[in-house]
Amino acid sequence: MAPIEEIPASKPTPRAIQTTSSVVLPPDRLIDRNLQKGQYTGIFALMIALIAIVGFFSRRAEYAILFATTLSIVLIVFFFTV
Repeated sequence: MAPIEEIPASKPTPRAIQTTSSVVLPPDRLIDRNLQKGQYTGIFALMIALIAIVGFFSRRAEYAILFATTLSIVLIVFFFTV
């Protein structure tokens, strides 16, 4: 068997490193980011209205919905921070 020759690793030149910069994409014009606050406000208002309507008919169901919502928010915050 013939001995295996080691090929020296080529080192990148500073010019090669400069040419591989990250590309910055322009913002997408089809996504309106200003409407996001309005959407969150509307969703929150619908959630409050749903809890109020259900609470008008049944207190137990209202407490169950409030408990599930609170538990969901706590778990979402927990998993995003861990």
